[in-house]
Amino acid sequence: MNAVIHQKSEKLPISSEAINRRISRVVIIASENRKILIGGNAPIVVQSMTNTDTVDAIGTAIQIKELARAGSELVRITVNTPEAAAAVPIIKEQLIRMDVDVPLVGDFHYNGHTLLKEFPDCAQILSKYRINPGNVGQGAKRDSQFAQMIEIAARYDKPVRIGVNWGSLDQNLLASMMDENAQRSTPWSAQSVMYEALIVSALQNAHRAEQLGLPGDKIILSCKVSGVQDLIAVYRELAKRCDYPLHLGLTEAGMGSKGIVASTAALSVLLQEGIGDTIRISLTPEPRGDRCKEVIVGQEILQTMGLRKFTPMVIACPGCGRTTSTLFQELADDIQTFLREQMPIWKTKFAGVEAMNVAVMGCIVNGPGESKHANIGISLPGTGESPAAPVFVDGIKTVTLRGDNIAKEFQQIVLSYVQSHYG
Repeated sequence: MNAVIHQKSEKLPISSEAINRRISRVVIIASENRKILIGGNAPIVVQSMTNTDTVDAIGTAIQIKELARAGSELVRITVNTPEAAAAVPIIKEQLIRMDVDVPLVGDFHYNGHTLLKEFPDCAQILSKYRINPGNVGQGAKRDSQFAQMIEIAARYDKPVRIGVNWGSLDQNLLASMMDENAQRSTPWSAQSVMYEALIVSALQNAHRAEQLGLPGDKIILSCKVSGVQDLIAVYRELAKRCDYPLHLGLTEAGMGSKGIVASTAALSVLLQEGIGDTIRISLTPEPRGDRCKEVIVGQEILQTMGLRKFTPMVIACPGCGRTTSTLFQELADDIQTFLREQMPIWKTKFAGVEAMNVAVMGCIVNGPGESKHANIGISLPGTGESPAAPVFVDGIKTVTLRGDNIAKEFQQIVLSYVQSHYG
């Protein structure tokens, strides 16, 4: 039998390459004392949306605070009725009292032109408007109502996201494009026509907004669909045709693991190709679930891809027959929760702490090695191993923990590390 001979490769060593971002215009979203840059080389922004009744000003303000505390850099609220528009100044007042300064985005459909005109306080307080061209109006009213919203945005110097959605696509535009397609010698598929209609709707409305007086650096575009491959195809083409910043997200990602997996699959491909300036993970909440989960998923997509850093990462093994104890699972969960809860305080006091890595491992197989790669790591005893947990700090074993207080002692080691290395 011939031996396999390994020869030295003359190729360069394998290395990871930085993602080349698509360069777009830069849009500034401003609140009282904060400015968020979207586009250009600015960090990719994570945003979210409330699911409270906006008329409930107190409940909405509380949820906005929770989303902002979780790390949402923009929060969108529904503005669908006169009562909701009237509640926006009250919501803002409550946020100021709670010392929450996060830009608010107003989500308008069908009657946005009326609400923005009749409630100028709402129009001025919102930091950005989201307009869906398919839900602006029908027939002759459509153009005038779109124009009214854009003119108000220009008057108050507000950025606008022109957000096309395949569930509410302009049916007149789609019908016209379907008729044109039927005349082609080789017609496109219905799916391709749909893709093109989404892109054309976004670009035509963006250009019209500029003609109406809204500067190009006040416009963000999105073409949202709910299928992974559909989203990738549409945004690849949209990115080729414009230099507006692009907002990414599946329009209805779904619930639980399905929504997380679908969003991660779609957005990761586009982000890896440098497409996307702001993201939202549109998860269906579990009954009585935490709305902030969509923020955490968005952050984790960006952080695990190396695009941004939000909170220290916990590396933990999946467990196997060597780790029949649940100790390492509980410790990993406790530490991860502890780190995320501390971040609102830590990010104002400990610069760079979000880049820290913590390893919580379950046995001797990979435990010591993985722990040495992290800033701080602990290798807990697996089945049949000595009941000892060595702790490694920056690759060096510093202490071995034993007994019933390992979790509290390790948490204190992490806290001391943060204070000494990032203070």
